[in-house]
Amino acid sequence: MRITYSILILFICLAMLSSCATQNIMTVSKQEQNTQKLDSIFAFNDHYTYTLRKDDKINVSVWDNDDLSVGSIYGIYNSNEVYGKWLMLDDSGYVSIPKLGKINLFGLSVNAAKEKLTLAFKKWIVNPIVDVKVLNKEVTVLGELKAPGKILLEKENNTLLELIGKAGDFDFYANKKKIQVIRIVNSQPVSFIADLSRLKDLAATNIQIHPGDIIYVPSRRGKEWDRRAGSTIVPIASAISTAVLLTKIF
Repeated sequence: MRITYSILILFICLAMLSSCATQNIMTVSKQEQNTQKLDSIFAFNDHYTYTLRKDDKINVSVWDNDDLSVGSIYGIYNSNEVYGKWLMLDDSGYVSIPKLGKINLFGLSVNAAKEKLTLAFKKWIVNPIVDVKVLNKEVTVLGELKAPGKILLEKENNTLLELIGKAGDFDFYANKKKIQVIRIVNSQPVSFIADLSRLKDLAATNIQIHPGDIIYVPSRRGKEWDRRAGSTIVPIASAISTAVLLTKIF
């Protein structure tokens, strides 16, 4: 009778644990899921071009003129921001450049910024060659990935699968059906739920990723079950086994 009672307790514990849902950092409501209809925001655009915004870190390189360059890729300067060789666009989009003073680059593409600076430097240099590089075009990748963190984007067109690959691919417990991409549009967060579990849906769900986006891969229910199994079920089973053994002895 004691053995039957102990086994009954074990089954009750198992039922309680199996009903527990996995806890994820970001939960998605039905209203947020409807953002999948915002095709104009998340649709792939072959002509997408990043435009400079406030707080962007850039370096400006002027060929054969290191004294006019900041973080030059042509001379002895290292473009890595660790060395402080960069300029930051202020709240109004201005940067201060040697000889030119304050110049507004806000809202310009990198190519347009190059053209504007090239024209300005012609007052000082014959046929100047100018290059501009953005140092903080990053995407934040979180959740069930082997190497989550910040990823620097080195080209204009980047896809969701490319960024997942750069983050080391999916981890074992990744929920590939509910990958969340968050983008700030007009100062408001907008989300897209991508299902990458089926090959036939990749064309629609392998969306274009922009600098500043957040990619979050939630975990499957099984992760919580395995964690609880290791920390709860095993000790309970051990205790019941001990109880059964003691019952036989006494």
